Order: sequence, then structure tokens, then C-alpha cells
Amino acid sequence: MRLVLAGTGSAVGKTTISTGIMKALSQEREVQPFKAGPDYIDTTYHTLATGNVSRNLDSFFMSDGQIREAFERGLKISNSDMGIIEGVRGLYEGISPTGDVGNTASIAKALNAPVILILNSRSLVKSAAAIVIGFKTLDPSIRIEGVILNMVKNRKHYLKTKEAVEKLADTPVIGGIPRDDFITVEQRHLGLVPAVERENIKKNIEDWGRVMEENIDLDTLTSIMKGAGKLPMGREPLFQQEHSGRVKMGIARDEVFTFYYQDNLEALESNNVDLIYFSPLHDEEVPDVDGIYIGGGYPEIFARELEANQAMRHSLKQFHQEERPIYAECGGLMYLTRSINQHQMCDVFPYDSHMTKKPQALSYVIARAAHDNIIIPEGEVFHGHEFHYSKLELNGTQPKFAFDILRGRGVTENRDGLMSKNTLASYVHTHVAACPSFASRLVRAAADDQ
Repeated sequence: MRLVLAGTGSAVGKTTISTGIMKALSQEREVQPFKAGPDYIDTTYHTLATGNVSRNLDSFFMSDGQIREAFERGLKISNSDMGIIEGVRGLYEGISPTGDVGNTASIAKALNAPVILILNSRSLVKSAAAIVIGFKTLDPSIRIEGVILNMVKNRKHYLKTKEAVEKLADTPVIGGIPRDDFITVEQRHLGLVPAVERENIKKNIEDWGRVMEENIDLDTLTSIMKGAGKLPMGREPLFQQEHSGRVKMGIARDEVFTFYYQDNLEALESNNVDLIYFSPLHDEEVPDVDGIYIGGGYPEIFARELEANQAMRHSLKQFHQEERPIYAECGGLMYLTRSINQHQMCDVFPYDSHMTKKPQALSYVIARAAHDNIIIPEGEVFHGHEFHYSKLELNGTQPKFAFDILRGRGVTENRDGLMSKNTLASYVHTHVAACPSFASRLVRAAADDQ
């Protein structure tokens, strides 16, 4: 069983509705959540709602065969027969104005999954039917099998709009969500506030689940999923498996560093890695490991506390000076600089980082390795994404850059990936499906240091 919950655009309530549906259905069965696109934040809500780690599906990172492999793999690990995918932006929004790469529709096509269209119906009745007709006729291969109306004013508004959509667009309306501020969520510059930061988020998710139970026909929703049919043929592996020796990899994970793709972590484990989690915020030193992976997050919010943990900062710099491998992305890169907003950090790279009011980069990335490094050999091309409101001040000696950015911005002048000894830090977030050597090479670097 599978289903795509797609929006007519951004900010139509996809995440609250999707998370609430996942929560409601999880009361009686095992639900495996997924998120279309390069997203670390919505997935934290899904995970709390279902108890299963939400996974990303992305046609810029993955071939159709990899999308199907990632989907089936997620269901198998959670022992679930129900996969629910929250879309990204509008159903058809991708990296080009006419193509499907990077959009929600591409995921629905790869999985041959039915789609429920979420529509903001504020001040709409007959026009809602026109919107649904447009979405259905633009690409008839997309199976839009139901509509959820959000921001419904009252019962009368819901029934009128439901009649218009069902009669004129020939599509069942399976629910209407009333306007209510309590089912909205706080925003931050990179999207929704990560669920791990909100003490009351579980209560919020319970409320969203109750609202969906009361306002959506979950039996019809389940019937649509049951009628999805078989997945299309064709599977492709997500990552390389090469290393045979046992390696311990330190994963920086706490309130600060939360941005990790589950597939990346499992790719490491599949290459015989023991993942050792530690906290740059709370722990005093790096654990006994052979390599370190520092993901993204919000170090600028915790800059004062990270600065105060001098022992950990010194421990990480010592790890670097011993030429043991460290790989860091975005927030991890900032933590390895000399400072964040004038708060002292690890000083692995002698540059200062600071936050800006405007985004410095928000896009998919295509990069080529200018030098051999710990995740990809020289000359190879990989895909990733960048989204940050920070920049580095590259005063003095210029760093050695690992990547030439063919699409995107990077740190400066279409270059990214700061290299020093056996450390690589980049604004580019990678997904193992788009950089298949990521896990095997990082493990090899850690094994060579043993």
C-alpha cells in the first residue's frame, strides 16, 4: 500500500496534514513515512508521529530504480506494508519549468502511486474544481484519486466546495480541515522548526492526528492505498558496499546537529561500521572512533554553548591534527571554522563564519571532485543540495577546495569542500544515492587510520 500526499503549492498545510494522517493511521497499523525532496525537518515530525524513521525520496538524487529500492527497503526495515509520502512544494514543481526531475510527480510516477491533492480552499468553491481539473489534465499519468480541502471556513463552505470538485472535476473529496491556528507550526529560515527542539511537539502531533481522524475519511484513504497495485519493475542499488574490516564512526548528533539522511547512516553500517553517537554540545571529548561524521543543523543557535564546551572543541581539533578522517556538512562545516558570529569554535579551518539576513544558497547542486578526497575520487561528479544563511570570511590563506560546483554556489566562486589533512567540510549536503562512493570511501579512510 502506498500514497502520495501532494500540495497544489507550498504552504498549503502539507506537513501538518500529512503528519496528522500518519499519526492517525499509526494507531492501528505500522506506517512507514517518506518525504519527497531534500528535507531534514519534515521527516522529524513524521518519525515522531509513526515511530518509524522517515526517509527521503528524490529524483534529483535517485533514478526510478533507486526510488523503488529505497521505498521497498524502508518498508522492509520497519516491517510495514503501508508507505505514505509527503510531497514537496507543489505537485509539479521541480528544477525546470517543464520537466519532472526533483518534483513530487516524479516520485508518484516511479512508484505508480495514487495521489491525494491538498488544496487551500480559503475563499474558493467552484474555482477549487478548476484547480483540480488543471492538476489532473496537465499530466494524465498522475493518478489523482482524492482531494483534501484545507482552511475550510465552516460546514456549509465544505459541502459546497466538495460538491463542486466532485461534480466538475470528477474527483472524490475525502475531507476538509477547518481553519484553526493551533494546527499550524512555527517556521524557521530553513523551514519548519525541527521536532527534536520542541518539548510539546508530541502533544501537537497528537492534536493533528485527532483533527485528521475527525475531518478526513481515513477508510476511503486506506482503500485508495490498497488499490495502488504492484510496484513497477526495476531496482537499482543505493550505495556501494566494499569494506570488509570493522570500523567505528563517530556521529555528532544532538540538539545542534540533526541533519542526517537515514540512508547515509545505513550505508555506513552496511560497510561494516559501528555508529557511535556523541554530542559536541554535552560531551567533553570525541569518543574512541576511527572517523567522524558531523551533519548539518543549527550551530548558530547554540554558538554560545558550543563555545563554552572548550574540551570538546580541543578534542575535535586534536582528532584533525592526528590526520584522522572528519567529514562535515554545512552546520558541521561552520562548527569546524574559527568562529560562528564571533563565538569561538574548533579552528580546524582558520576562517570566521557568520549568519546573514538573506539566504546564501538554496538549490540543488552538481559538483565535480577537483581532488581525490575521503568521499569521492578526483574527476567524478555527484549531486547534492545546499541551503544556508551563513557565509565564510576567507581572509588570509585560501583553502584547498575539493569540489568544483557545476550547479549551485558553494563556499565561493563555484568552489566548495574545504580540505585540510584528512578533513573535508562542505556546504553541500550529500545523499548516498547521488554519491555512491560516500560510505565506502569514508570507511576506507577510517580503516587506513587504524
